Amino acid sequence: MSELEDWPVVLELLPEGWEQAGRSSGAVKRLRGFATMEALLHTLLLHVGCGWSLRETAVQAKLAGIADVSDVTLLNRLRDAELWLRHLCQQLWQEGGVTLQPALGGRAVRVLDATVVREPGPTGSQWRIHYSLRLPSLECDSFKLTPNHGQGSAERFGHFVFEPGELVLADAGYCHPAGIAAVVKQQADVCVRLNPHALPLYDERGEPFSMAAAVAGLLRAGQAAEWPVEVRSGSQHIAGRVCAIRKSQAAINKAHRRLREKLKSGESMSEQTWQFAQYVMVFTTLPRQAATVRQVLECYRLRWQVELTFKRLKSIAQLGHLPKYHDQSSRAWLYGKLLVALLIQKMTRMGNSISPWGYPLPETPHPQPMA
Repeated sequence: MSELEDWPVVLELLPEGWEQAGRSSGAVKRLRGFATMEALLHTLLLHVGCGWSLRETAVQAKLAGIADVSDVTLLNRLRDAELWLRHLCQQLWQEGGVTLQPALGGRAVRVLDATVVREPGPTGSQWRIHYSLRLPSLECDSFKLTPNHGQGSAERFGHFVFEPGELVLADAGYCHPAGIAAVVKQQADVCVRLNPHALPLYDERGEPFSMAAAVAGLLRAGQAAEWPVEVRSGSQHIAGRVCAIRKSQAAINKAHRRLREKLKSGESMSEQTWQFAQYVMVFTTLPRQAATVRQVLECYRLRWQVELTFKRLKSIAQLGHLPKYHDQSSRAWLYGKLLVALLIQKMTRMGNSISPWGYPLPETPHPQPMA
């Protein structure tokens, strides 16, 4: 099925009011070359979904009779569409049952992550996008592009500036003493997936804290606990706590299967690695009076829901050409990629439950039988 034949299916997947949202967001101050809102969105999704450059997208859109625009005009429309694309992502996320409102009322929450993109062609350069999303709005409030290798390319809190009182959610790649100290210095809090090998912990007496001994007492699926700990970065001592929950047996089996695959590839594995695979462990600087164990774990679970969608973005949506020279166009491109991933997710969900063609029929009048 060609792109033109697929497009009506995509239209049926879009959230209700998508066209009006584009107008109210300012995405179409001037259509210029696009006859309709539909033509504009179609062209933008060709650009981000197919991984084509702006120039190639403009050529393909003209050949398909969708729009007759230059690559410069398309770039400007992409920048203008940032809020529109973000709104569509929010709506699709909510349709999928993901609640983006953190459990901690009144506290600003941000999710940090990074992903690698490659420019088109066999010799295309690799870049790493470091981005920060605010919850529940999904607003990309910080965006940085670095080379994929070399100094300054790793996942670090140092790529971002934080506001006092906000909570920062991040995965284990950010679990380092210096990074946590940098966040605390700016009077913000962290909730980060614990990597016991990268983050030495100390108990209230100043002795090394045994994470293995602590979690050994969690014997039932869903059983959770917390322990006060301290992190040290130079002369700075940072008070925090570890919150942990035992996984279900099915989740444990899945984690152990992944570890066995790594063993087959020649990686070494300690006994503690096998043990820790049975739990989700989170380090946070949030004080006990600010959040219960369950609230901390729920906040981290919310970060993981966002991460799952970006994993689909990386594997299914295929990151292609990235507009590198303008933050706004880069953010809009990222939202466009996310929108493509969410549409694929919705199509898959509907395809599993609607037979035999896998998508709903459009609400159009039925054709009259021929006389």
